[in-house]
Amino acid sequence: MVFIIGLSNYSVSLFHVANHAVFKALLFLSAGCIIHGLADEQDLRKMGSLIHIFPVSYIMIFIGSAALIGTPFLTGFYSKDCILEIAIGKYNYIGNFCYFLGCSAAFCTSFYSFRLLFLTFINSTNAFKSSIQVAHEADIKMIIPLICLGLGAIFYGFFTRDLMIGLGSLFFNNTYTTFYHFNMLDSEFLAAVVKNIPLFFTIFGAFFALILINCYSTNKNYIFSIKINPISRYFYIFLNKK
Repeated sequence: MVFIIGLSNYSVSLFHVANHAVFKALLFLSAGCIIHGLADEQDLRKMGSLIHIFPVSYIMIFIGSAALIGTPFLTGFYSKDCILEIAIGKYNYIGNFCYFLGCSAAFCTSFYSFRLLFLTFINSTNAFKSSIQVAHEADIKMIIPLICLGLGAIFYGFFTRDLMIGLGSLFFNNTYTTFYHFNMLDSEFLAAVVKNIPLFFTIFGAFFALILINCYSTNKNYIFSIKINPISRYFYIFLNKK
């Protein structure tokens, strides 16, 4: 949001605020359902294989994560890609640098979103037996808001995009102070290859998360030997304890 404000497109920033509110609220509330059902456990490393115990929460977190990373035609896609297209549409060094930063952020977002899905729902469980025995899906009063937000994460961006952004939209039109801020035409008609670059970063981030988790699962002894090395142990403790 601040990123696109720096490029003087305030209507796009407001559009992303509204979109972000929907799928981020969905992710937070779904995470709350998991924590509530696991007796207040919050450590991802003590979870795993929860897809059968929390099927609704899994679907909602998957939808929220897909919208967050900018999956085509979900809510986050319409604002996130628009922000990056405006950056590259500046056709200057600052715009190109901002575009590179934005694509890097898309990679990181995809990486941690899929890491969350793999560690919580798909990977082999590391949970305590006592936690699994009492684990349960959230009550219907907690599920209904998730479903409403899930529908918003799928459809909200599609139904509001023409109102807020794009050619012909008058939202915040009076805040454009110079002629050089009118680059909507350039961003609207970029080459398809350029428009799809963030998607490639997103896909690569998802596969990178899968590869790293698989490597860790199949080479635990090797990873452990790296951790206890005096030099790497220092950095591991520093990162692990934030």
